[in-house]
Amino acid sequence: MSQQTQEKMATGAALLLEALKEEKVEVIFGYPGGAVLPLYDALYDFEIPHILTRHEQGAIHAAEGYARVTGKPGVVVVTSGPGATNVLTGLTDAMMDSLPLVVFTGQVASTVIGTDAFQEADIIGLTTPITKHNYQVRKVSDLPRIIKEAFHIASTGRPGPVVIDLPKNMVTDAGEVLEKAPINLPGYQPNYEPNRMQIAKLLKALQTAEKPVILAGAGVLHAKASEELTRFARMYQIPVVHTLLGLGGFPPEDPLFLGMGGMHGSYAANMALYECDLLINIGARFDDRLTGNLAHFAQNAVVAHIDIDPAEISKNVPTQIPIVGTAKLALEALLEKSGSKTNHMEWLVLQQNRKEKYPFAYKETDEAIKPQAAIAALHEITGGNAIITTDVGQHQMWSAQYYPFKNPDKWVTSGGLGTMGFGFPAAIGAQFGKPDELVVAIVGDAGFQMTLQELSVLKDHDLPVKILIINNEALGMVRQWQESFYQKRYSHSLPQSQPDFIALAAAYGIHGVRIEDPALLKQQLQEAMDYPGPVLIDCRVIQSEKVMPMVAPGKGVHEMEGIEG
Repeated sequence: MSQQTQEKMATGAALLLEALKEEKVEVIFGYPGGAVLPLYDALYDFEIPHILTRHEQGAIHAAEGYARVTGKPGVVVVTSGPGATNVLTGLTDAMMDSLPLVVFTGQVASTVIGTDAFQEADIIGLTTPITKHNYQVRKVSDLPRIIKEAFHIASTGRPGPVVIDLPKNMVTDAGEVLEKAPINLPGYQPNYEPNRMQIAKLLKALQTAEKPVILAGAGVLHAKASEELTRFARMYQIPVVHTLLGLGGFPPEDPLFLGMGGMHGSYAANMALYECDLLINIGARFDDRLTGNLAHFAQNAVVAHIDIDPAEISKNVPTQIPIVGTAKLALEALLEKSGSKTNHMEWLVLQQNRKEKYPFAYKETDEAIKPQAAIAALHEITGGNAIITTDVGQHQMWSAQYYPFKNPDKWVTSGGLGTMGFGFPAAIGAQFGKPDELVVAIVGDAGFQMTLQELSVLKDHDLPVKILIINNEALGMVRQWQESFYQKRYSHSLPQSQPDFIALAAAYGIHGVRIEDPALLKQQLQEAMDYPGPVLIDCRVIQSEKVMPMVAPGKGVHEMEGIEG
């Protein structure tokens, strides 16, 4: 081999890391193992920081949190076999919630793939249905192109996770160094520009609508279109309902804002969805927790649906005005054409009256802490400016109800998959993504125990994440459903024991605070938020409290229980 040829060759590990530099990767989350040891050896001298989590699921949820608050792809490296299978939950979670990830999974050497070698798993087969795309590297010199394509696919169109499966010899062997990695994706051409004829149809429908409503989903946030949404809603005086994942896309203090819709949404929001004659869906996918029984959902409405993903349009709800494109460009096109505005003052007054008469509410008590009170107090103390991450369950719904988000990209939660254990590692990733912002993980005592080992990461990096455990000593949402639908047969929803969370925090070298007295709630929360380092807060709340209002399974969004006026 000539000297000239040698200068154009590099190991797969070197090619991979150089490609990550090209993509301006800021942080890598991961866990080493045999199949990726050559890559970790190269990482030893690499300038991009690597965060060692204590479980691969912690790594991928941290990458999701990072991706959600920054809009940049989260990067994960795990080893083969169990290392790779441990990220399947996070991949599914990211796929359902449209979060951009690039995940490198170690693999046995290509010479023994298919022989059931030690720690071999068919990652391509396993991840095909739960990723936007996946690759298995077969040629070392292809690595730069594959990585460039992976980042492009993950972050364009509808964002999502991409897996790159790395046979061990593809990292150790040498490959040709190309001057520029080409992208060749002729079958992948996301449509960003909305059809102008469809925009005109929507504007025409607005001219005759007497009961219009906007349903705004996470697509508004992914497209950075909150400002355009606000201008559009105000221009035509259209009430706005958010999905769970769309919260933060519209100012909560605006009179047009009706709150979150769906199973635990507000009365005003759900009645608007039920009664509207024009429903403008911007970046939401009409999931079942939002719509309830489809036989009762917006049955008298002309439905317009703006979405970057054409597969979502008419998937669940028949759509008369389909608009494929990014939310930002579609809203800009709608704002360009100042159509005539209908006078639907009666509709607006009705929504405002409902909003005032039936707000989210709970009965206060001086005897014990209500979970809603804890969330409301946190909102007051932080001014609604903190980045909030959650698991799934009662605390998630109370956070959505009692922590109004003034700005976009402050709300990090597991929506479509509903993943327990998501909230705490997601907070770690969010803190790395936004190091100067206050990050609070609101978690349940059950979900927190699924990923609490990541407390080590807080200690390693002195991350000032605040963990607020809404501790009702139960699998709260399971217990609520058993009370409501299973004749109070609490089958395995009330654990017989749980750890002393303050002692646990001390074992990890983390400051711990227990809050039990309602009279001291605000004071202790304020002290915890002011603490300069990480804090674990064990907030003891009433076990029997339920998330209300609620649309029971099989019911329409208008058939809400627990409405108090």
